[in-house]
Amino acid sequence: MSKRFKLILGVRFLGYFLFFIGLIAVVFMLGPLVQTELRYRLDKAFRVKRTIANITTSAENDGPATFDKIQSLENQIVPVSTEYGIVIEKINANARIIPNVNPANENEYVSALTQGVAEALGSTPPGQQGNLYLFSHSTDAPWNIVRYNAIFYLLRELGAGDRVIIFYQNKRYDYIVFDKLVVSPTDVSYLTNRYNEPVLTLQTCDPPGTLLNRLIVRAKLVNS
Repeated sequence: MSKRFKLILGVRFLGYFLFFIGLIAVVFMLGPLVQTELRYRLDKAFRVKRTIANITTSAENDGPATFDKIQSLENQIVPVSTEYGIVIEKINANARIIPNVNPANENEYVSALTQGVAEALGSTPPGQQGNLYLFSHSTDAPWNIVRYNAIFYLLRELGAGDRVIIFYQNKRYDYIVFDKLVVSPTDVSYLTNRYNEPVLTLQTCDPPGTLLNRLIVRAKLVNS
C-alpha cells in the first residue's frame, strides 16, 4: 500500500468521522425541539386535544387539601408538580416553576432554567392581585438547548382564549390568554407592571434560539 493511498484513505476516514460527529451533535442539540415541534404538528393534524389529567383532592387530619390521586388517560397531561408548576394544554407544556429567580442574575436564572420555568423575583403569588411573571428561554443559542429549559418553545402558538394552568401549594389556578406581543429585550415594562387584578405574564425569546426579541404572553385569572 503506497503512502499516497494511505494518505487518501486517512483523509477520507477523518472526513467521515467529523461528519458523523457533527451529525450526532446536531441531533443532540436540536432533538428536543424537533420532537416538541413534531408532536405539536401531529396533534394539530390529527386534531388531538390534550387535557390535564383528572386530579382529585382530599384532606387528612383536617389539614390542607392535597393532590393524592392522578388518573392518567390517553392524551392527558399529568402535572410534574402540583406544589408549584405550569401546564399549557394546547402546546403540551408541563414543568416545575422555580420561585424567586433574579432575571438580572445570569448564573441564577441559568441554574433555574435547567430545572424548569423561572418565576421572576418580586412576582405576586398565583391568584393574588398583581403580576405573576414567568420566563424561560426558548434557548439563547442552539448549543444550550439541552442545558436551558425549552418549555416555552411553542409559546408563539398561543392566542386569545387559550388556557394556562398554574398549580401552587396543591391548588389550581386557571388563566385565559388575552394578549400576545413581541418586544425589545430592553423593554422591562411587562416585568415591572403592576395590576389591580391577578395577571400572569409569560416570557421567552423570539425568534426561538435567538436573543433578538422577547415574546410576551399575558393572561387573566378566571378560576381558582
